[in-house]
Amino acid sequence: MTTANTVTEQLTRAGQAIEQGSFAVIDAEVGAHAYTSEQWPIVRRMIHANADFDFNGLTRFHPDAVAAGIAAILKGGTPLVADVEMICVGLSVPRLAHFGIATHQFISNADVIARAQAEDTTRAVQAMRKAHRLGLLNGAIVGIGNAPTALIELVRLIHEEGARPALVVGMPVGFVSAAESKALMAEVSEVPWIVIDGRKGGSTLVVAAVHALLALAEGRQRQGMQPD
Repeated sequence: MTTANTVTEQLTRAGQAIEQGSFAVIDAEVGAHAYTSEQWPIVRRMIHANADFDFNGLTRFHPDAVAAGIAAILKGGTPLVADVEMICVGLSVPRLAHFGIATHQFISNADVIARAQAEDTTRAVQAMRKAHRLGLLNGAIVGIGNAPTALIELVRLIHEEGARPALVVGMPVGFVSAAESKALMAEVSEVPWIVIDGRKGGSTLVVAAVHALLALAEGRQRQGMQPD
């Protein structure tokens, strides 16, 4: 029985060759790093997404982050809550479907917009609150790549309202509160997280990190299918 991933790889041999060739270039050029054997594929895929070697060093992991992410994926049916639609669109539907993962984002919902206007907050804040009201945050993978206010609100929900995501991939990009929001997340001990220090980030990096976690989960799944 083969141990190669089939669901979370490129679907053609040509595509696989290009992707694996890119990873080989990154491995050859990256230099030294302090990431574990399971953290590195995540960072490498993030570098691949942006051709930016700065993510070697800027990317930080809660000690339980990778294990928690893989466990949440393998559990099956785990919700993935995003701050913006771009993350949901960027994720591979077949890869998510293999693990029964459904995506959720509420940034453009009429009720979210109305609450944001009435309470003078951002839509991202209200979207996180809606996800919590709907019971979607507990046990979820939460991906935040655009809105620092979403990550700040999520930290508040963890501290003040007991929200307990399985994993937070907190990578909002920007110049206002982006670095600060990730620093806040990195102080959280109750919930595992993956963050990027500083201003850099973005939805493409969240997508890359989640795809890497899906690949790690499939590898673990296939290992479990091997005969004794």
